[in-house]
Amino acid sequence: MRYLVIGLGIYGSNLARDLTEMGHEVIGVDVNQTNVDEIKDYISTVYLIDSTEEASLSVLPLRNVDVVVVAIGENFGASVRTVALLKKMGVACLYARAIDKLHEAILEGFDIQRIITPEQRAARDLAHEMELGSRIQSLEVDRDHYVIKFAAPAYFVGLAVSDIRMEMNFKLNLVAVCRRTGSTNILGVAHHEPEMVYPSEAPEEITIEEGDVLTVFGALRDFRAMYRHISDR
Repeated sequence: MRYLVIGLGIYGSNLARDLTEMGHEVIGVDVNQTNVDEIKDYISTVYLIDSTEEASLSVLPLRNVDVVVVAIGENFGASVRTVALLKKMGVACLYARAIDKLHEAILEGFDIQRIITPEQRAARDLAHEMELGSRIQSLEVDRDHYVIKFAAPAYFVGLAVSDIRMEMNFKLNLVAVCRRTGSTNILGVAHHEPEMVYPSEAPEEITIEEGDVLTVFGALRDFRAMYRHISDR
């Protein structure tokens, strides 16, 4: 796919590099010469223009990309004006970054395809992980539901997967159980790789071991309730 990223600050430049590493073609745009110079060797093309000017935007290949991302964050006015101009110019698929609730509310008025709130989402995910433990990773599906990966608590060790009854007891869906297995590389150096043991094997045949990693899906409140329940045991 082809992406056009407007705003090559910390967020925009990292997004552009990551998309490029995934094999996509990325065109970057920024008004700052330093930002352009720092990324020009890492993505396909970079334009040094002011995106708040319609004449400048007209030189961009807006109709030849799949998604346009306005990643401007710090300059509130530039972000909103750029989005307004792109909508006026008929950009079909437009994403924009919002840095706060007011910014997000204004962008909602443009009826764009997606509003990105990386700072708020990152902070919320980190808060959840800090609350629930440093060995927990979470992926937000919506504001209430998450996919959560966590090290098996001592309470589960020794129990068969079928005995835990995750859905019945905790209202969570057990997606997978992974176990670290020892192996050696071509140089004979030992290392560990995760291997999924559930659902590849029958739940009654799998006993949770220390170090296993469980992945569940469900409401965050139910995950918290599960942790409170097993912590009291």
